[in-house]
Amino acid sequence: MTTDQHDSERAFFGRRKGKGLRQGQAERIAETLPALRLPEGPILDLKALFPVPVEAVRLEIGFGGGEHLLSRMRESPQIGFIGVEPFVNGMAKFLAVIEQEGLRNIRLWDGDAALLLPLLPAGSIDAADLLYPDPWPKRRQRKRRFVSERTLALLARVLRPGGRFRFASDIDDYVGWTLARLIASPDFDWADESAEDWRRPYPGWVRTRYEAKAVKAGRVPSYLTAHRRAS
Repeated sequence: MTTDQHDSERAFFGRRKGKGLRQGQAERIAETLPALRLPEGPILDLKALFPVPVEAVRLEIGFGGGEHLLSRMRESPQIGFIGVEPFVNGMAKFLAVIEQEGLRNIRLWDGDAALLLPLLPAGSIDAADLLYPDPWPKRRQRKRRFVSERTLALLARVLRPGGRFRFASDIDDYVGWTLARLIASPDFDWADESAEDWRRPYPGWVRTRYEAKAVKAGRVPSYLTAHRRAS
């Protein structure tokens, strides 16, 4: 993926790589990842890309260390998952686990999710999660946040009618930013009815390392849920 695309066409601005990879990690990036990476052209039949039969497909954007995604994959082997993570070190660690456990209900994308979404078939995703994305807290950086009118429209196109979108963050400003755009969107209905709803973790929630640090620092997570409108 190129790094000089115009801001209006991309949503990922973070680091691609941290510390150097160990030999085994580098080999997985070079050998295992290409076999699991989604094609870079338009996809006609998403379920057919999985090596095992799947009933539905779910998407997690920016899976980080993979704690949440791996938990969902283990509990729902009949569901196909698409994991998006541009940070190569996180991807390498994730690949090690799926190799060790022999998990097969996964396809991967190591680029910008905003460039993947137009390639997916309309209505092909059952649910999408955006968990603890980079908040880009400075005012001049906010245009870099993944959530925007454009990316919500892209998500709406690929979600089936009634499909679920979840957003979790410990940054109040980003939670408010996202909620304002969800409410203004013609494509989504906000599902939470009270403050207790969005303060309560999702059913079966697995706390990530990032969330544990946020709670320890005194920040309060929020867990928003919205559904794709039927029309």
